[in-house]
Amino acid sequence: LVDVCVGTMCWWAFGWTLAYGIADGENNAFANSNQVFGTGFTEASDDGIFTPSNAMLGWFFQWAFCSAAATIVSGGVAERVQFPGYLLFTIVMTTWIYPVVVHWTWGYGWLSGGDDYQINPTGFMDFAGSGIVHMCGGVAALVGAAVVGPRKGRFDADSGESFDPHSLPLIVLGTFILWFGWYGFNCGSTLGLQDAGEGAMAAQVAMNTTLAAATCGLALLILRFAIFRKYDIGGMCNGILAGLVSITAGCGNVECGSAVLIGLIGAFVYQGASSLLQKVKVDDPIDAFAVHGACGAWGTLAAGLFDWGTGVDYFNGWSGWSCVGGEDACVSGAFGEALTANILEIVCIAGWTAFHSIIIFLPLKLAGLLRAPDDSQDRGMDEVKHSPPKAYAMDSARKQEQETL
Repeated sequence: LVDVCVGTMCWWAFGWTLAYGIADGENNAFANSNQVFGTGFTEASDDGIFTPSNAMLGWFFQWAFCSAAATIVSGGVAERVQFPGYLLFTIVMTTWIYPVVVHWTWGYGWLSGGDDYQINPTGFMDFAGSGIVHMCGGVAALVGAAVVGPRKGRFDADSGESFDPHSLPLIVLGTFILWFGWYGFNCGSTLGLQDAGEGAMAAQVAMNTTLAAATCGLALLILRFAIFRKYDIGGMCNGILAGLVSITAGCGNVECGSAVLIGLIGAFVYQGASSLLQKVKVDDPIDAFAVHGACGAWGTLAAGLFDWGTGVDYFNGWSGWSCVGGEDACVSGAFGEALTANILEIVCIAGWTAFHSIIIFLPLKLAGLLRAPDDSQDRGMDEVKHSPPKAYAMDSARKQEQETL
């Protein structure tokens, strides 16, 4: 709740400005500086007649992505971080780190295609944010988890079930909610349904999103069974999310068979990242980095590799059903340019996010403002910090049941 509410205010104040705030038609390579606090979204004449723009629509749609990137981080530092320190990071994430990433890419910054300040004429391809949203949040979650350290007793040999999920039904429910919401992100990123072509693209995006999620979920279930000889329902749920993240960048420029393959490979990327973090004892409670960071990077790379343009020379990307340059003048070499831009997207977003996350999280830890004390972790953060002190009033319910009997 705090991520969303604070992220909303920061996105309104400065986030949108850096990402999309074009002044007098001029766009900058790094970030913009117009429309602070929503100014300029409407214009009023001297007689009080307002002329609206479509900026409010863009602000609202992109706000949802900004909030999503911030909430990813909370999963990586869950159950042992202090609220004020985490709140400070959320402010920096939604005011500076994420908006600049957006401007580089969706805001027509230096990673977009063009012949001015852009990296190359074709530019990157990340349809709905595998790298921009998910990898950005996932890398920040990884840095946060590494800096704050593991929960007390997390890697002790006798920890038993202490760190197991407390409610698989809620995990399954949450997975279905996220899966359903993903269609708003991915299909909504067509940014319009004004003609048959846009409608067909939204349908293609929906199909690819569904196939990748199902494939990755099933592959993870089988993979975990092969490793542990148990049906891991929680793992399957994360596999579904990993598939969704993996296809998010390429959902608008790959064929359905490619979407299945992207989801399949995503299962191995997720499992590899999850196992690696456990091996090096980085405590990521919900596998935020494995799902969003690792699979976000994979999805960004896959959007370049599996583009449905002809061969390894032409590229469709943002052109959708047509090739870059148009049907009568497909640009030779566009595939290599797009793949280069996507690789740079991965490297630069990861580096930018990691650097700023370190310079926020590390001083907070050194100042004693990041990690919750061990005794607070023993008693539980709900009891120490929250009101009411329990998520479930089981004792009261049990008492009422006994009185009824």
